[in-house]
This record gives sequence, structure tokens and C-alpha cells, in this order.
Amino acid sequence: MTALVATTLTVAQPAMAETDVLTVDFAATTGAFRGGATGTLYGFGDIGVPTSALVNGAHITNSSQRAPFGTQHPSGDSLRIEDGFFAKHGTELAIYIQDYYPDWPYNGGQRPGDTRTYNQSTGTFTNQANGVWDYLEVVEFVTEAVASQSDRPESYLFIPFNEPDGGNWYPNWSTQRDQFLADWTAVHAKIQQVWQRHGLGHARIGGPGDTGWRATRSADILRYTRDKGNLPDVFIWHELGINNLATYRTHFADYRALEQSLGVPPIPVNITEYGMLRDMGVPGQLVQWFSMFEDTKVDAQTAYWNYAGNLSDNTARPGGANGGWWMFKWYGDLAGSQTVKVTPPQPNAVDSLQGIGAIDTANRRATVLYGGTGDDVQVDLRGLSSAVFGTAVDVEVREVTLTGAEGLAGTPRVVRALDGAAVNGGNLSLTVPTYDRYAAYQVVVTPAQDRAITVDPVWTTSVEAEATQLTAATAYNQDPQAGGGWKFLASGSTDVGSFNQPTSKADWTVTVPRTGTYRFQVIGSAPGKPGRHALFVDGSNRTTIQYTGDLALNATSKWQYRGSAEVSVSLTAGTHVLSVRASQNGTQVLPGSDITLDKFVLTDTTDGEPTAYPASTLRYYGGAALGWQSGTRGFGSITGQAQRADAYLNAMETGYYDLAVEYNTTGASDLRLSLGGRALPVVQVPNGGNRRTTVRAHLTEGINELELRSNLGVRVKSVTVTRAPGGDASASTIEGEALTRNGSAAVANVDPNAGSNASGGQYVGWVGKGSNNYVSIPRSGGFAAPGSYDLVVHYANAELAGSHDYNPQVVDRQVVVTEGTGTTPVGSAFFRYTYAWNSFWQRTVPITLTTSTGAIRLGNPTAYAPDIDKVTVAPLVIGSPTTVQIG
Repeated sequence: MTALVATTLTVAQPAMAETDVLTVDFAATTGAFRGGATGTLYGFGDIGVPTSALVNGAHITNSSQRAPFGTQHPSGDSLRIEDGFFAKHGTELAIYIQDYYPDWPYNGGQRPGDTRTYNQSTGTFTNQANGVWDYLEVVEFVTEAVASQSDRPESYLFIPFNEPDGGNWYPNWSTQRDQFLADWTAVHAKIQQVWQRHGLGHARIGGPGDTGWRATRSADILRYTRDKGNLPDVFIWHELGINNLATYRTHFADYRALEQSLGVPPIPVNITEYGMLRDMGVPGQLVQWFSMFEDTKVDAQTAYWNYAGNLSDNTARPGGANGGWWMFKWYGDLAGSQTVKVTPPQPNAVDSLQGIGAIDTANRRATVLYGGTGDDVQVDLRGLSSAVFGTAVDVEVREVTLTGAEGLAGTPRVVRALDGAAVNGGNLSLTVPTYDRYAAYQVVVTPAQDRAITVDPVWTTSVEAEATQLTAATAYNQDPQAGGGWKFLASGSTDVGSFNQPTSKADWTVTVPRTGTYRFQVIGSAPGKPGRHALFVDGSNRTTIQYTGDLALNATSKWQYRGSAEVSVSLTAGTHVLSVRASQNGTQVLPGSDITLDKFVLTDTTDGEPTAYPASTLRYYGGAALGWQSGTRGFGSITGQAQRADAYLNAMETGYYDLAVEYNTTGASDLRLSLGGRALPVVQVPNGGNRRTTVRAHLTEGINELELRSNLGVRVKSVTVTRAPGGDASASTIEGEALTRNGSAAVANVDPNAGSNASGGQYVGWVGKGSNNYVSIPRSGGFAAPGSYDLVVHYANAELAGSHDYNPQVVDRQVVVTEGTGTTPVGSAFFRYTYAWNSFWQRTVPITLTTSTGAIRLGNPTAYAPDIDKVTVAPLVIGSPTTVQIG
């Protein structure tokens, strides 16, 4: 096992690395897992932004969004996104009612008076007083919209005041206290009045929503609302600064003590904004926040520092995971558990080792999530009951590292494994090398399973860019506490910039274990536009690294909002020098080559990079659970239509993959798989035994949601995903300029010197904004038959609407897909922001075709669609599932 660990760890550790100790006592439970710490503010942009796979995998339970028809931001409307939010895990959707106003601070920071008359049917107004406070009319309009148009009005929380202490109407408590309290009463009464006329009972209202913990204001508000009978249903404040990692628990304790002193029963708490730019997308930072909020059993929402629709910088590209998303996912995996006592070296300390422990006795699974230190960690496990775990356990430790906001993070790999480790008196200790203080770790403990527990067999290694041999480039320290947290973090706290000379290069000497194909990934930041580097291998120009643009609307994000670029390269076994260069010829820089470099990752993909999702990591619903029968110990038991298991499969590139499910049945049975909500062919097995069923299916870049069911019963051992590039021939790709164009749709060229990733240097624009302005694809070849397909659209969308002090006001453009001359959509999707009009990403639109001749039309009758570089039409499944008996 030692040898295996050595070949898969991502970096060599220093010989004298210090060790921190994290103690987890599974015998000391601290309550039911709440799971509310991964809430978001404006985490949702429009329908399907983020994708359902990202939302469901992240297990989002609460979010605050724009008021219906509000004008503060161009997207994030609660009524538009509610279906996706409530589809699986969403329980409470909050509304910032003041976001009905277009400006920040609201109404210029001044409390409105009575100068307007609102039309309650449209929300429009005239500048004429009518004897009613203007904001009360807004509150009524917003509340009425939810009451009359939502399918889940009972699951909404109304937040009438946001940061009233911070420049929004009531900053001076000594002179504005009475006004705020009177306004609270008026607004509370109006919301309840609307709810009652719709027969909806009691409307939930949250407040006060201060920028931070305000003891005096909070005491006055609680005392007043207690006496008036209009207490908040959820008590709200924000925890935004770096030091809040040290002070939050004191704030919370003070709040609970205040309730008790006033005779107020405990009120649920939601910290509706937390964290700084530096925390978003960073696993080792997020786990510190999660641990505090889970300890205190509150909901909490990541702050909205950039734009709506990417879970507050915790997703990558339209459908991908960054390191932060995997931290969200791991946290959501704890649902159904009891949390337990965790003792870090130093509680309530900024930027330090913190963790969450949980035990799920029904599934006999214990989990620890931790991060925040650059030292190695000794994890001391206590209270592993022999009644639950026996005398020997299996332990898997997975690692997720920082990949930047837009950098793709693959499925976290097992970097430390114990197979059948002895437990002495309920105790077990293991030491895990730490990659970087921004990384996080998941430790899963189960009884000994009927599968081998090993480190991940796929070879991968990485290096910090500053640790390579640099020429004409500079390493810059990125202090994680600089600027009060208003910055984006770099892996290892350092990156490489000034990469703008013809001689600029970063040379990495690396030894690979065998001859084959490798994925070379660069984590870095292109400043608002696409760009290119050359990759040399052993002094020979091998390929071009193509970067898409990254966020660069201000100095805070430019060169710091990091993404990733991936290329495939063939290498022979042995030592090579991989050289990333700003120039191919040594005399001229490549277009857009002034890109910061953060980290390089090299992964062996020769065998398709098989990635296993064992049963111990799946999510179980409806009575499905891990089983511990002899011969299938640690398999997932699924029986009946109500039961299922969910897996979140990562694809580093769009294309065909072999989805192999290993399982056991006790007799004749069935296996039913659903990918992204679409049923795959049902598999029937004639008798009992161990089997492997393989389906070749099309996956999209990023996270794909797989659901497993069986009417008659299966015990699932694992799902393994392997890239199958041979299947890609079944997909058909058509360049945008080759599409049939109608109406205003027209071909445009990109500047050849701009570094754009437009395929062939052209794209088609001016699609939509009228039902006659569309492009179409004649039916032929691989997509002539009716059925389920993926329509992969490579697109650009850099539309902005309005202005804001710090939020980029992005617009999600929509593509509506129809078939033949029909007007009923066969698929549609919204396409998120790509930072530049010449920077193209991909978004997959699931479509279901019912004819064999009707052309596939892409348009949008009401607004512009994104610019289209190329499209790929791919059957969801190719061939028939294959099932083999295994030992």
C-alpha cells in the first residue's frame, strides 16, 4: 500500500513536515445533520443555470433570490428558478424584496416616502402620491406574485430588509430605530394580509438582515417584535469578513443568550451572506465556514460577490465542478447522519484546520471532512462502536484541491486507503499528507467491505507553476488575507505572471510511468479574453494550449479569477520536460499569451481514465441503503420503484463513456438507469449472481447525474466511468457557418490575432429575437432516427444589462430547439456568461426527436440566442447494454 500511495499523491511532501491533530469522537453525537451551510445568495441565474446535475449534486437546501420581476439584477428571479431549486433538495427559497429596486443602495440609500402610485397588476408606477408608503406597495406586489404564481408558496421566506444598518434606509439606529420598527410592523402585516387572502396561512418572514452581528439593534428588534406578536420566523444577519471565522460562534452564542434573556423561544437562524471573494471555490476555506454553521445548526448562504448562476463561484463553466463544488457535494453527502464532536488544534481561529464529523448508523458509514492547514494531518478517530463497525474497518481518504473558479476539478481521488484496518477499543489513527492549505479531504469509514480498498489506480501528478523552471516570468505571492479578503486565491499562495515576452516559459521536468496518452491541464487566468500558449515537449513544439476568457471586469478579478485549459499529449515512459511558452517561434508572442499560471496537472488517460464511484459514496433514497450481508458487504441495496441511489459522474470532456455497473441479484431482476432524468434501456437479468452491465452513453463536460433503480432488487457494488473515444464517431458536428441560416442569422469572422477559440475562425450570430431568425440542421446519418439526443452547442454570450457597484450584470441567453416546422420545443436551455464575445464554451441541450425528417432548428422567438460556433448532435446511448457474469 505504501508504494501505491507514493505513485498517486499529487506532490512530494517535505521530509520534516509538521503534523496537526484532528480528533473526531463518533460516540459523542451533537445532533441531526442540518446541511444548510451550502445555501447561496443569487446562486441561481435562470432556468437550468446552474444545471440540475450541479444543483442536485451540491445538495442546495436554501437560497436567496431576486424578487419576482425585480430590477436590481437582470437574472435570478425566484419564480423562474423555483422548479429547479425544489426538484430534489431545496426546502426554503428566500426573496430579497428590496431587490425590486434597480439601484444599490436601494432607492439611493434613502427610505422612500409616498411619491408613487403603483399598479398592482403590473408593478409599474406613476410619480404621484396616493397616501400609501411606496415600499408597502412594492411589498404587496411581490408577495402577491409569489402567492398567485408559485407552485410552492409555502416554501418561501420573505426578507423585507437587506443590510438596513449598512446604508439601506436605517443606518443610524439612534435616530431611525422607531422608524424601522414601525416599518417592520407595517411590512409584516402587509405580507400576512396577502397570504391570508389566498388562504395560505402564515407567511414566513426573516430579518433584520444586518451586515453583521449587531447586539443592540438585535435586542431592540426582538423585544419589540415579541411584544407586537410579529417576531421574525428566521433571524438573519451576515458574517462576511476574514475575522468572522474566529468570531462567529461568539456572535451566535450571544444571540441565543439574548433570546433567552428576553423569553423568546429559539428562532431558526440563517446567515444569509458569508465569506469573502477569497473563500469561494476554495475547499480548504469553505470547510472552515461549513464547520461553524453546522456546529450551530443554522442555514447559511455564500455571498454574492460576482454574478448570478454559478453557486457563488462554486461551479466551473456551464456544467462543471471546481474544487469548491466538490466540497459542497461532500457536505451534502452527510444528509441523514448525526454530527459528532470534532476537536481541532485551535477552534475559532482564522485560516486553520477545522472539520466536520458525522455518523450514519443506518448505513454504517462514518465521515470526516476537514481542511485549512498546510501541515500533514493526523486524524484520530474515536468511538467507532464494534456494534456498528465490527473490529476491522475500511478507510478511504479523498482529496480535492484548488482549481480556481472556472477550473475543472475531476472526481476527487483516493489518496490514502486502509483495507481491513484493526480498530482497538473503538480507536483508529491515520496520518494524511496535505497537498496545500487550500485543499480539503474526505475520510469515509465503513465496516470491512467485500471489495478491495486501494488508492486510486489512475496515475496523476501536479506541480505549482512557481516550482517550475521559469524564464522571463515572475512568481507573485498571493497573500490570502490581503485586501481584507477581496481577492481570489492561488494554489500554494503563489502564481506566475508577467508571462508576456517571446522568451517567457515555464519548464516542468516530470517522469511518467508508461508510454501512452496524458491530459495536461493548466490552472491559470486569462484576463477577460481568450489566449494561447505553446506546449513544447523535450524542446519540440507539440501542441497549442487554448484558453477561454476569465472574469476581468475589475482589478480584483483580472488575472486572478482562474480557470483551466486542457490538452492531450502522447508521452513515452520516462522523464520529459514539458514547457509552457508564450511563443511558438521564440520571436513573437502568441495572441493573448499574457496569462497567469497557477498549477500544472498531468493525468494518464491511456485507458480512458476509469473512475469508480463505489456504493459507499452513493446517496440513497426511499429506503435504499448500504447492505452488509455476507458476500455483498458494503453494496447498495435498491428494491422497488420508490427506492433509488444517485451518483454524480464527472466527465473531463464531452463525449462517449462506458458506464459499468457492478451488482448482485438473488434471482431474476432488473437494473434501471436514468441519466440526467432520461431513462436508459432497462436491463433484465434471468437469475441471481454477480454481474457487470455496461452502457455506452454520451456525457457532457462536467457533472452528470445518474440515478439507479430496480423494481425487483439489486445490490450495487460500484459504478465505473471510462472514456470511450471510439464512440465519438456516432456524433455529428456541424460548424456554425455550415448551418442552414434563416432570417437575420448571419456568419461572422473572428479576428485571427485575437486568440479566440472559435472553431474555423467563424461563428453565426444574430440568431433569435424573432421566430424567423434561426439556424437549422437537416436530418441525416447518425441522427436521422427519432429518439433521445444531446445537442452540444459551442457558444459565446457576453451580454450585460444595467450596472451595479460590484456585481457583473450578466444575462443568460436562451436557445429554443424545435423540430421541422413544429413550434413546440423539443428542448431548450439558458446559456451563461462566457466573459467575451470571442470566447466560446459548450452547453448541452437534451432533446427528444419524434420524426426522422424534421430539421433541428435553433432559435429564440423573444430574445437573442447566444452566438454559435458549432453544434454536435449525439445519440444519448449507442448500441445496447452488455451484461456479463463476473466472479
